[in-house]
Amino acid sequence: MATPPADDVEELKAADAGELHRAVREEGEAELARPAASLFWSALAAGIAIATSLVAEAAIGMRLPDSDWRELLVALGYPVGFLVVILGRLQLFTESTITASLPFLYRPSWRRLGRTLRLWGIVLGANLLGTAIAAGLIAAGMLGSGELRAEMIAISTKVAELGALDTMVNAVPAGFLIAAVAWILPNARDQSFPVIFAVTYVVAIGGFSHAVVGSDQAFLLLFTGATGAWAAIGEQIGPAVLGNLIGGAGLFALLAHGQVRPEGEGG
Repeated sequence: MATPPADDVEELKAADAGELHRAVREEGEAELARPAASLFWSALAAGIAIATSLVAEAAIGMRLPDSDWRELLVALGYPVGFLVVILGRLQLFTESTITASLPFLYRPSWRRLGRTLRLWGIVLGANLLGTAIAAGLIAAGMLGSGELRAEMIAISTKVAELGALDTMVNAVPAGFLIAAVAWILPNARDQSFPVIFAVTYVVAIGGFSHAVVGSDQAFLLLFTGATGAWAAIGEQIGPAVLGNLIGGAGLFALLAHGQVRPEGEGG
Protein backbone atom coordinates (compact mmCIF):
# COMPACT_ATOMS: atom_id res chain seq x y z
CA MET A 1 0.00 0.00 0.00
CA ALA A 2 1.35 3.41 -0.95
CA THR A 3 2.08 5.78 1.90
CA PRO A 4 -0.05 8.93 1.66
CA PRO A 5 1.81 12.24 1.32
CA ALA A 6 2.72 13.97 4.56
CA ASP A 7 0.28 16.80 3.83
CA ASP A 8 -2.57 14.31 3.41
CA VAL A 9 -1.66 12.61 6.69
CA GLU A 10 -1.76 15.93 8.52
CA GLU A 11 -5.11 16.80 6.94
CA LEU A 12 -6.50 13.41 8.01
CA LYS A 13 -5.30 13.95 11.57
CA ALA A 14 -6.84 17.41 11.63
CA ALA A 15 -10.12 16.04 10.30
CA ASP A 16 -10.15 13.30 12.93
CA ALA A 17 -9.43 15.82 15.68
CA GLY A 18 -12.14 18.08 14.32
CA GLU A 19 -14.71 15.29 14.32
CA LEU A 20 -13.78 14.37 17.87
CA HIS A 21 -13.97 18.02 18.89
CA ARG A 22 -17.43 18.24 17.32
CA ALA A 23 -18.65 15.07 19.07
CA VAL A 24 -17.52 16.20 22.52
CA ARG A 25 -18.75 19.75 21.93
CA GLU A 26 -22.19 18.54 20.86
CA GLU A 27 -22.39 16.38 23.97
CA GLY A 28 -21.55 19.48 25.98
CA GLU A 29 -24.25 21.48 24.22
CA ALA A 30 -26.78 18.79 25.11
CA GLU A 31 -25.69 18.89 28.75
CA LEU A 32 -25.88 22.67 28.88
CA ALA A 33 -29.43 22.55 27.53
CA ARG A 34 -30.69 20.03 30.11
CA PRO A 35 -33.16 21.27 32.74
CA ALA A 36 -31.68 22.02 36.14
CA ALA A 37 -33.72 19.25 37.76
CA SER A 38 -32.39 16.64 35.33
CA LEU A 39 -28.81 17.74 35.95
CA PHE A 40 -29.34 17.71 39.70
CA TRP A 41 -30.79 14.21 39.98
CA SER A 42 -28.25 12.74 37.58
CA ALA A 43 -25.37 14.37 39.47
CA LEU A 44 -26.81 13.34 42.84
CA ALA A 45 -26.95 9.73 41.66
CA ALA A 46 -23.34 10.07 40.45
CA GLY A 47 -22.22 11.36 43.84
CA ILE A 48 -23.78 8.40 45.60
CA ALA A 49 -22.59 5.88 43.00
CA ILE A 50 -18.98 7.08 43.03
CA ALA A 51 -18.78 5.79 46.61
CA THR A 52 -18.50 2.31 45.12
CA SER A 53 -14.86 3.19 44.40
CA LEU A 54 -14.16 3.50 48.12
CA VAL A 55 -16.26 0.41 48.91
CA ALA A 56 -14.43 -1.67 46.29
CA GLU A 57 -11.01 -0.49 47.47
CA ALA A 58 -11.87 -1.35 51.06
CA ALA A 59 -13.31 -4.74 50.12
CA ILE A 60 -10.02 -5.60 48.42
CA GLY A 61 -7.83 -4.06 51.11
CA MET A 62 -9.44 -5.86 54.05
CA ARG A 63 -8.43 -9.18 52.50
CA LEU A 64 -4.79 -8.33 51.80
CA PRO A 65 -1.73 -8.52 54.05
CA ASP A 66 0.60 -5.57 54.52
CA SER A 67 3.12 -5.61 51.67
CA ASP A 68 4.88 -3.37 49.16
CA TRP A 69 2.38 -4.32 46.43
CA ARG A 70 -0.76 -3.99 48.55
CA GLU A 71 -1.67 -0.49 47.31
CA LEU A 72 -1.40 -1.59 43.68
CA LEU A 73 -4.07 -4.22 44.28
CA VAL A 74 -6.26 -1.99 46.45
CA ALA A 75 -6.24 0.58 43.64
CA LEU A 76 -7.97 -1.94 41.37
CA GLY A 77 -11.18 -1.02 43.17
CA TYR A 78 -10.85 2.70 42.42
CA PRO A 79 -12.14 2.55 38.80
CA VAL A 80 -15.38 0.81 39.85
CA GLY A 81 -17.22 4.01 40.75
CA PHE A 82 -16.12 5.71 37.53
CA LEU A 83 -17.29 2.76 35.46
CA VAL A 84 -20.71 2.90 37.13
CA VAL A 85 -21.01 6.67 36.72
CA ILE A 86 -19.58 7.15 33.23
CA LEU A 87 -21.08 4.08 31.57
CA GLY A 88 -24.33 4.84 33.38
CA ARG A 89 -24.32 8.31 31.76
CA LEU A 90 -24.54 10.10 35.10
CA GLN A 91 -23.28 13.67 35.55
CA LEU A 92 -19.78 13.86 37.03
CA PHE A 93 -18.18 17.26 37.63
CA THR A 94 -14.71 16.34 36.36
CA GLU A 95 -16.09 15.06 33.06
CA SER A 96 -18.00 18.29 32.54
CA THR A 97 -14.83 20.37 32.83
CA ILE A 98 -14.16 19.63 29.14
CA THR A 99 -17.62 18.88 27.75
CA ALA A 100 -19.07 22.15 29.08
CA SER A 101 -15.93 24.13 28.18
CA LEU A 102 -15.73 23.34 24.47
CA PRO A 103 -18.99 25.08 23.47
CA PHE A 104 -17.76 28.23 25.24
CA LEU A 105 -14.27 28.00 23.75
CA TYR A 106 -15.72 27.44 20.28
CA ARG A 107 -17.98 30.50 20.39
CA PRO A 108 -17.25 32.60 23.51
CA SER A 109 -20.09 34.72 24.87
CA TRP A 110 -21.36 35.85 28.24
CA ARG A 111 -24.44 33.70 27.75
CA ARG A 112 -22.39 30.57 27.13
CA LEU A 113 -20.16 31.37 30.10
CA GLY A 114 -23.25 31.69 32.28
CA ARG A 115 -24.61 28.37 31.05
CA THR A 116 -21.25 26.70 31.72
CA LEU A 117 -21.05 28.07 35.27
CA ARG A 118 -24.69 27.05 35.85
CA LEU A 119 -23.94 23.46 34.83
CA TRP A 120 -20.78 23.27 36.93
CA GLY A 121 -22.56 24.71 39.96
CA ILE A 122 -25.50 22.30 39.77
CA VAL A 123 -23.41 19.22 39.01
CA LEU A 124 -20.71 19.91 41.59
CA GLY A 125 -23.25 20.75 44.30
CA ALA A 126 -25.30 17.62 43.62
CA ASN A 127 -22.15 15.44 43.38
CA LEU A 128 -21.03 16.65 46.80
CA LEU A 129 -24.48 16.16 48.28
CA GLY A 130 -24.43 12.61 46.95
CA THR A 131 -21.02 11.83 48.41
CA ALA A 132 -22.11 13.34 51.74
CA ILE A 133 -25.16 11.05 51.78
CA ALA A 134 -23.04 8.00 50.97
CA ALA A 135 -20.42 8.93 53.58
CA GLY A 136 -23.16 9.48 56.15
CA LEU A 137 -24.54 5.99 55.51
CA ILE A 138 -21.07 4.48 55.83
CA ALA A 139 -20.33 6.43 59.03
CA ALA A 140 -23.65 5.28 60.52
CA GLY A 141 -22.76 1.66 59.86
CA MET A 142 -25.56 1.25 57.33
CA LEU A 143 -23.32 0.15 54.46
CA GLY A 144 -21.24 -2.99 54.90
CA SER A 145 -19.68 -4.67 57.90
CA GLY A 146 -17.71 -3.03 60.67
CA GLU A 147 -14.51 -4.39 59.17
CA LEU A 148 -15.34 -2.88 55.79
CA ARG A 149 -16.19 0.44 57.41
CA ALA A 150 -12.88 0.46 59.32
CA GLU A 151 -10.98 -0.20 56.10
CA MET A 152 -12.79 2.63 54.31
CA ILE A 153 -11.85 5.00 57.12
CA ALA A 154 -8.22 3.82 56.97
CA ILE A 155 -8.08 4.44 53.23
CA SER A 156 -9.70 7.86 53.66
CA THR A 157 -7.14 9.03 56.22
CA LYS A 158 -4.64 9.41 53.37
CA VAL A 159 -6.74 12.33 52.10
CA ALA A 160 -6.03 14.26 55.29
CA GLU A 161 -2.27 13.93 54.90
CA LEU A 162 -2.08 16.75 52.34
CA GLY A 163 -2.45 20.46 53.01
CA ALA A 164 -4.60 22.75 50.87
CA LEU A 165 -1.86 23.76 48.41
CA ASP A 166 -0.57 20.22 48.01
CA THR A 167 -4.10 18.96 47.44
CA MET A 168 -4.72 21.57 44.72
CA VAL A 169 -1.46 20.76 42.92
CA ASN A 170 -2.15 17.04 43.31
CA ALA A 171 -5.61 17.49 41.78
CA VAL A 172 -4.40 19.02 38.51
CA PRO A 173 -3.27 15.68 36.96
CA ALA A 174 -6.54 14.04 38.03
CA GLY A 175 -8.57 16.78 36.34
CA PHE A 176 -6.47 16.43 33.20
CA LEU A 177 -6.80 12.63 33.07
CA ILE A 178 -10.55 12.48 33.70
CA ALA A 179 -11.09 15.17 31.04
CA ALA A 180 -8.99 12.97 28.75
CA VAL A 181 -11.44 10.13 29.35
CA ALA A 182 -14.36 12.32 28.23
CA TRP A 183 -12.36 13.30 25.15
CA ILE A 184 -11.39 9.72 24.26
CA LEU A 185 -14.74 7.98 24.75
CA PRO A 186 -16.43 9.08 21.50
CA ASN A 187 -13.67 7.21 19.63
CA ALA A 188 -13.41 4.35 22.15
CA ARG A 189 -16.73 2.69 21.26
CA ASP A 190 -16.44 -0.94 22.43
CA GLN A 191 -13.23 -0.10 24.33
CA SER A 192 -14.92 2.21 26.83
CA PHE A 193 -14.48 -0.18 29.76
CA PRO A 194 -10.69 -0.63 29.44
CA VAL A 195 -10.17 3.09 28.69
CA ILE A 196 -12.04 4.19 31.82
CA PHE A 197 -10.42 1.48 33.91
CA ALA A 198 -6.87 2.20 32.75
CA VAL A 199 -7.00 5.98 33.13
CA THR A 200 -8.71 5.99 36.53
CA TYR A 201 -6.35 3.28 37.76
CA VAL A 202 -3.47 5.63 36.93
CA VAL A 203 -5.23 8.34 38.97
CA ALA A 204 -5.41 5.91 41.88
CA ILE A 205 -1.85 4.59 41.86
CA GLY A 206 -0.53 8.09 41.21
CA GLY A 207 -2.27 9.24 44.39
CA PHE A 208 -3.86 12.16 42.53
CA SER A 209 -6.72 14.08 44.17
CA HIS A 210 -10.17 13.76 42.62
CA ALA A 211 -12.69 16.24 44.01
CA VAL A 212 -15.71 13.94 44.02
CA VAL A 213 -14.07 10.71 45.21
CA GLY A 214 -11.98 12.73 47.65
CA SER A 215 -15.10 14.43 49.02
CA ASP A 216 -16.56 11.02 49.83
CA GLN A 217 -13.45 10.26 51.86
CA ALA A 218 -13.31 13.73 53.45
CA PHE A 219 -16.99 13.56 54.47
CA LEU A 220 -16.45 10.09 55.95
CA LEU A 221 -13.60 11.41 58.10
CA LEU A 222 -15.74 14.40 59.09
CA PHE A 223 -18.78 12.31 60.05
CA THR A 224 -16.66 9.86 62.08
CA GLY A 225 -14.92 12.67 63.96
CA ALA A 226 -11.50 11.97 62.43
CA THR A 227 -11.23 15.49 60.99
CA GLY A 228 -12.88 18.90 61.31
CA ALA A 229 -15.15 20.79 58.94
CA TRP A 230 -12.47 23.24 57.81
CA ALA A 231 -9.96 20.46 57.12
CA ALA A 232 -12.54 18.51 55.10
CA ILE A 233 -13.95 21.40 53.09
CA GLY A 234 -11.28 24.11 53.12
CA GLU A 235 -8.17 21.98 52.87
CA GLN A 236 -9.39 18.96 50.89
CA ILE A 237 -12.59 19.38 48.88
CA GLY A 238 -12.23 23.03 47.85
CA PRO A 239 -8.59 22.81 46.69
CA ALA A 240 -9.32 19.54 44.86
CA VAL A 241 -12.17 21.20 42.97
CA LEU A 242 -9.88 24.06 41.94
CA GLY A 243 -7.09 21.70 40.89
CA ASN A 244 -9.46 19.53 38.86
CA LEU A 245 -10.76 22.65 37.10
CA ILE A 246 -7.23 23.77 36.28
CA GLY A 247 -6.32 20.35 34.91
CA GLY A 248 -9.57 19.74 33.04
CA ALA A 249 -10.89 23.09 31.81
CA GLY A 250 -7.67 25.08 32.14
CA LEU A 251 -5.27 22.62 30.51
CA PHE A 252 -6.87 19.73 28.69
CA ALA A 253 -9.84 21.61 27.24
CA LEU A 254 -7.64 24.46 25.99
CA LEU A 255 -5.15 22.05 24.43
CA ALA A 256 -7.87 19.91 22.86
CA HIS A 257 -9.52 23.00 21.41
CA GLY A 258 -6.23 24.53 20.32
CA GLN A 259 -5.24 21.56 18.17
CA VAL A 260 -8.20 22.08 15.84
CA ARG A 261 -8.69 25.85 16.08
CA PRO A 262 -5.86 26.79 13.65
CA GLU A 263 -7.46 24.66 10.92
CA GLY A 264 -10.85 26.19 11.58
CA GLU A 265 -12.12 22.76 12.63
CA GLY A 266 -14.95 21.95 14.96
CA GLY A 267 -17.50 23.77 12.87
